Amino acid sequence: MANTGYNPFENAQAQFDGVAETIGLDSSMREFLRQPMKEFHFTIPVKMDDGTTKTFKGFRIRHNDARGSGKGGIRFHPEETADTVRALSMWMTWKCAVADIPLGGGKGGIICDPRIMSAGEQERLCRGYVRALSENIGPFCDVPAPDVMSNNRHMLWMLDEYETIVGNRFPGMITGKPVGMGGSLGRTEATGYGVIYTLKDLLRCMNIPASETTASFQGFGNVAEYAARMYTELGGKVTAVSCWDNIEKTSYTFRKVFGCDISELAGIKDKFGSIDKDKALALGYEVLPGDAWLKQDVDILIPAALENQITPAVFGDISSKVKIICEAANGPTTPDCDPLIKGRGIIMLPDFLCNAGGVTCSYFEQVQCNMNYFWDKDEVLEKLERKMTEAFRAVYDLAQEKGVYMRDAAYMIAIKRVAEAVRLRGWVT
Repeated sequence: MANTGYNPFENAQAQFDGVAETIGLDSSMREFLRQPMKEFHFTIPVKMDDGTTKTFKGFRIRHNDARGSGKGGIRFHPEETADTVRALSMWMTWKCAVADIPLGGGKGGIICDPRIMSAGEQERLCRGYVRALSENIGPFCDVPAPDVMSNNRHMLWMLDEYETIVGNRFPGMITGKPVGMGGSLGRTEATGYGVIYTLKDLLRCMNIPASETTASFQGFGNVAEYAARMYTELGGKVTAVSCWDNIEKTSYTFRKVFGCDISELAGIKDKFGSIDKDKALALGYEVLPGDAWLKQDVDILIPAALENQITPAVFGDISSKVKIICEAANGPTTPDCDPLIKGRGIIMLPDFLCNAGGVTCSYFEQVQCNMNYFWDKDEVLEKLERKMTEAFRAVYDLAQEKGVYMRDAAYMIAIKRVAEAVRLRGWVT
């Protein structure tokens, strides 16, 4: 979560303000939708293994729930900020709306570094987070999920703590759980696959076979790995992958110009998505600086890490060969870079459309938990691809009809849907 000088919440508001002006949204609705409805800030005291007590700061922010319960992940990061969580909760509102699922936007975070915490310390932190929020989260209120450096084990600890507090079973109160404990088949792959479902639809519209394209990825966590796997299965070639090195505390880009073996790279990464540099060298990969992923002569750039990565300061490093930017991460492009991307004619697949596969499958998990009836993996992925294709077509068709940037088209659809729900409820008239 490098400090780029950009405030993610201000970025989210700037994106919203521009489209609100374009569609003529009235001032009362603008003021309501450009800020969160509810925020919870709290401290979590945790007994550490050495006998000391350390206090962590946590957040849960609900941007808007006019269309349904809040929905959004919980990020564990030593540099987490309230403004990052605010921005992500806002983007979640638009993501659920553009995917047309009946949920609103929420997000959570804890300022911590799970990489240096024992399993017991992480469990106590998770349970403390739920104790602080037990009256304000739940299956019909606000449904958390995993995010950066949180995982299905964390979610199960949180579910267990919630059910202990309320004295009953509510498996739908949190998603991203292990399969067999209320988790959905296909959830692990969902966000990454959703990215490539969207990319595949765009390439089809452009009459470009995936097998004739190359891509460079930033990040090699869960989203990037499964996106890269599906992309290469379609015949595309990944030539570079950049990720953070947890040992050296810096990032590197791993390159094979004739194509990276994604299974091979997955076999030498740790649970936080860090590729072992020495093993990569032994396997014949070039090891380049972390920002080299952006400079590759590829057709497609896929930022799949953190926000504020594509800025005017680095835009000049992007190869003239790049035709598509596919935002697998949340907010990887700053608003002041969008005009440069438009000007060069690069097609943008915006984040809250492109990476909506995760929240869509989380919705499927919630539905399955509430029914106590679970689908097989093929059914989950079939439903996921259908939802992603429907969302893409709506955005793409509007962009073509109005002659607008795809990010703007996605915002137009999402904002209108949320604003209509707000009006129908009588919150803003």
